[in-house]
Amino acid sequence: MAAKSKKPENQEEEIVKVDLIDVLLDEKNTAPIYMVDENGRQLKFDQVAVIPYGEDELYCILKPITKIEGVADDEAIVFRVEEDKDGNAILRVEENEEIAISIFDQYYNLVEEAEAEKAKKKKTEAKKPAAKTTTTKKKTTPKN
Repeated sequence: MAAKSKKPENQEEEIVKVDLIDVLLDEKNTAPIYMVDENGRQLKFDQVAVIPYGEDELYCILKPITKIEGVADDEAIVFRVEEDKDGNAILRVEENEEIAISIFDQYYNLVEEAEAEKAKKKKTEAKKPAAKTTTTKKKTTPKN
């Protein structure tokens, strides 16, 4: 797994190896994910979601930034998180269509739940009465 660090405009980005799991689970991470395909071509992806599946499997949905033949601009790809022989996390495209559909279904359910929670919160906030402001006048008596 590699990430690029930002450099000034006149310098190239530097590729830095990072832990894949740390990147995927970092909610604050907005940096693209870089991978290399079987032809050695560097591919760039935006992370859409990380979805646990079953008892101990982890999947992620990534949207290609780099144009990939056969993948439309509005499509994303389901990847299964695995370990290589050295114990490092790697991504493999999920080829089982039923599992990929199930991962997308779980993602859509999470999005719907989040939207429903957001709407509920907004509705609750709208029902709250406005804070009352009271003013008191100080009674003054003229001095002689």
